[in-house]
Amino acid sequence: MRHPTEGVLRRLLDEPAGVADSDRAHVAGCPQCLRGLAAMRDDAALVDAALATEEGADVDVAAAWQRLTAAAPATGQGRAASPGADRFRADRIRAMLRRPAVAALAVVLVLSGAGAAAANDWLQIFRTEQIAPVSLSAADLNALPDLEAYGDVVVSGDGDVHEVRNADVAAARTGLEVPEVTTLAGGVSGEPVYQVGSQVRATFTFSAERAARAAAEEGETLPPPPPGLDGSQVRLVAGPGVAQVWASAAGAPALVVGRAVAPEAFSSGVPFATVRDYLLSLPGLPDDVAAQLRAFTADGSTLPLPVPADEVITSSAQVAEQPATVLATRDKTLAAVVWVDDGVVTAVAGSLDTDEVLSIARDLR
Repeated sequence: MRHPTEGVLRRLLDEPAGVADSDRAHVAGCPQCLRGLAAMRDDAALVDAALATEEGADVDVAAAWQRLTAAAPATGQGRAASPGADRFRADRIRAMLRRPAVAALAVVLVLSGAGAAAANDWLQIFRTEQIAPVSLSAADLNALPDLEAYGDVVVSGDGDVHEVRNADVAAARTGLEVPEVTTLAGGVSGEPVYQVGSQVRATFTFSAERAARAAAEEGETLPPPPPGLDGSQVRLVAGPGVAQVWASAAGAPALVVGRAVAPEAFSSGVPFATVRDYLLSLPGLPDDVAAQLRAFTADGSTLPLPVPADEVITSSAQVAEQPATVLATRDKTLAAVVWVDDGVVTAVAGSLDTDEVLSIARDLR
């Protein structure tokens, strides 16, 4: 029998009645799982002690975090952050930026916005107010350029996703109102596992030299960059977020209800129109993709969602009086609905059909 996941071990501490008897019996007789459970119990005690405040006192999160990191051991079973861990998380996020679909979103945010960036200052050029699908072929997705081919990407904030005890803890960690699910589809039952993710910030600095080298490798000639573009920056900010996950009998997610602070972008250096027109002209970006991205850059509020057209069908709906995008795989195994309300994006997804995810979404409180 396979070992229970870390989530199951954590649930043994937080909600033992919600753990299957078979998992409970396995842990009781497995030295490896017992060691993991003991480590989690020690971590929980450490966190409780480090974050403890006097009853009725205002919670100083920053001070509590300093106490926690000071109290956590630097080696062994401790979870204290280390420079190596920070580099690992930064490399993980940087690797995500190289994935075609994620790179598409990054390019979109670099290109999206309105107005001009004030010299030597940061100006908001994009704030997500709605989401719209952009249908891309597999060839389009694979042809999207690596953002690091055009400059430096510096990531701050680890974007760490981890399980927490309940909705109250999730709300406290993220500052978000956790959606209350009042309707569950057939085949989905029980209590969810709560996960939270921290904010991620990534700053992209355009390099004319690096972009020229990337173009040369593709046998292309880079158009001369406009004055001031070389060294200009775009900062992307996304999160934090929270998700409720219901597992199927096989242990795979059957239903996920998530909420996060929607992406924003800020610019420093040159007018937005200059950045947009130049980056859209660079070799490596398919013409049809550039045309679709250009269509979303007028108001700086519509976040294009890259969708593999050969695998996913999209449609529109209304949820909570907001326009929503509905996605369903062509084999009808997965469906999702996503919408934005006041700078917060909410999504419902699972091994369900579109009617079921829409029903759950519309009944959220």
